[in-house]
Amino acid sequence: MTQPQTRPAPAQVLRAALWMLGSVLSFSSMAVAARALSSDLDTFEMMLYRSVVGIGIVMVAATATGTLRQVTTRSIGLQFIRNASHFTGQNLWLWAITLLPLAQVVALEFTSPLWVILLAPIFLGERITGVRVLAAAIGFVGILIVARPDFGAIDAGILAAAGAAVGFAGSAVFTKVLTRTESITSILFWLVTMQAAFALVLAGMDGDITWPRPENWPWIAVIGAAGLVAHFCLTRALGHAPALVVLPLDFIRLPLIALIGVALYDEALEWPVLLGAIIILGANILNIRGEARRERKASLA
Repeated sequence: MTQPQTRPAPAQVLRAALWMLGSVLSFSSMAVAARALSSDLDTFEMMLYRSVVGIGIVMVAATATGTLRQVTTRSIGLQFIRNASHFTGQNLWLWAITLLPLAQVVALEFTSPLWVILLAPIFLGERITGVRVLAAAIGFVGILIVARPDFGAIDAGILAAAGAAVGFAGSAVFTKVLTRTESITSILFWLVTMQAAFALVLAGMDGDITWPRPENWPWIAVIGAAGLVAHFCLTRALGHAPALVVLPLDFIRLPLIALIGVALYDEALEWPVLLGAIIILGANILNIRGEARRERKASLA
């Protein structure tokens, strides 16, 4: 019989918090870098150069750790679907960053786990529980408060940010499937190489790929490294504490990015965004608590 999980020790929570700080700072720096590049590069070009930087980072890290041999083609079809979903989400996120206040984009990004609730039964065969339905419903209320949709007009920024959350959710679902057979190195290798190929094709469709100016390269380096560092830090945080502890720590990203928006871009602090984000966070925590209870019951059965 499997023993029920114990509460994490204070030292573990502290380590998780420190790793999450790295994740929060990385994601926030990526948003600032995207804003800085948006006047010179389109989203496909940003993704192209970001992926090239990512390829270099992954190859150096995999070679240094001796894990490059773990890269396989046995799940190449699923890798393609996963990376197409992530590529779509990331491009929409980069576009939304140029259209909406940063806090509003991040608040809508927090809905990604709620979209996983809807996608998991389709692709993972997981059943929909009452708690999951309730969490999704509460999260939808939060989305409406954050987005404040005008049903008489289409807001491209809102659609882009919401679409990004769906893309990230699809990526998370397919990543969960891939981790059953593939190593992290293999997943990251195909992430950066496939997305470089996607970006090269789409950026070149108009016959004109902009070469970055010298002052663009530091920002490209930030975008290329920040995404990988953020996900690495998040993974390490989850290794020290359960999601129920880690997820609220990620919420620090919203007030931080809101303050960045005020300081750098003269964006207003809007209470509906903060209120909606809190409701979305509550929905995510409700879902995680429900999953934890379900796992405890299964382990005791």
